[in-house]
Amino acid sequence: MLDNSQKFSARVAFSLVLFLCLLLLASFKQKSYAQPFVQPLAQESTDEKLSNVKDAINKQKTTIKQVDSKRQKLLSQLKNDDLAIAKIINALNKTDASLKQTKKRLNELVKEKSQINQAKKQQETVLAKQLRTAYSTGHHDYLKLILNQQDPSSVQRTVTYYQYLNKARIKEIEQYKTTIAQLVEITEQQKQQAEQLQHLEKTQKQQKVSLESNKEKRQETVAQLSQQLLSSKQMLAKLEEEEADLVAALARVAELSRQEVDLTGLSKLKRKLSWPVKGRINRSFGSRKQDYLKWKGVLMAAPLGRQVKTIHNGTVLFADWLKGYGLVTVIDHGEGYMSLYGHNQALLKSVGERVETGEPIALVGQSGGQSQPALYFEIRYNGQAVNPKLWCR
Repeated sequence: MLDNSQKFSARVAFSLVLFLCLLLLASFKQKSYAQPFVQPLAQESTDEKLSNVKDAINKQKTTIKQVDSKRQKLLSQLKNDDLAIAKIINALNKTDASLKQTKKRLNELVKEKSQINQAKKQQETVLAKQLRTAYSTGHHDYLKLILNQQDPSSVQRTVTYYQYLNKARIKEIEQYKTTIAQLVEITEQQKQQAEQLQHLEKTQKQQKVSLESNKEKRQETVAQLSQQLLSSKQMLAKLEEEEADLVAALARVAELSRQEVDLTGLSKLKRKLSWPVKGRINRSFGSRKQDYLKWKGVLMAAPLGRQVKTIHNGTVLFADWLKGYGLVTVIDHGEGYMSLYGHNQALLKSVGERVETGEPIALVGQSGGQSQPALYFEIRYNGQAVNPKLWCR
């Protein structure tokens, strides 16, 4: 028989065992029923995150593609803007030259007219004197002399004198008529030149308005390009592409340079040549451009529109727009030597033209996307860029 204390202990132990059994049962049920619902929710969250990442990548690719497409359009627009400005500048230069020629011709006509008027006055004076002489002698004297037979020798001398006076008078009259005709012609030419001058001045004014409009348009294009900030890697790729385009262009014209057999090159002209433009060198040959890229020439700051002159005689091999370099002229000097002039406002020479040392070939500009007017200048030997400071004083 168990006493009361033993019975109590047995009940406590039984209750404890029962509680543990119930606890284990509850834990088993939680694992068996809750786990199938928790795992799908976690899996669903992971798939959603992966889908979001893929969407973000696709959106980024689309954005990059759109930006690149917009940049290419802007570069194309920049080329058109640069070419339009160059066309107007060339037309404006021709108009200015015509204006100078017309004004010069007008001045010449004024002098000619003054001289003719002076000659006209002298002729009028001579004619007036002859007419007074003829009037004072009287028209009937000639007939009296013919009818007078008393002194034949005197009659003969007088007749000869009258004939001489008559011929001189006729000659002066003819000269006077010629002078009047010249005066009328000069006056008509003056009128035509004045009309031409007025037309040229009107054309010049229109061209200047058009030029300012195109400059503003170009500034807007450059501003839009500058807003599209490029990463260091993108900038490097851009510069690599531009340099590759330049090398390809030079390679295309290299074959033409071999045909020039009468050009002597630059090998004997080290430190004897003049710089193509007076200006400050902002970027030197060999200085760092971007990452591992270095400047293959020099960038010279100079006023907008200043004449760019060839360093030596040669033949124009290239005259066109290049991405990153704007309006470019390349001169072949023979023996594998070439000089390159970029970022011009306008090109004054065409492909195939011969140029002499110091002859203007372009005007300083900021084509190709430059924010300030400058000239990019290179010298190359057998396709390799060399330091221009070794040749130019």
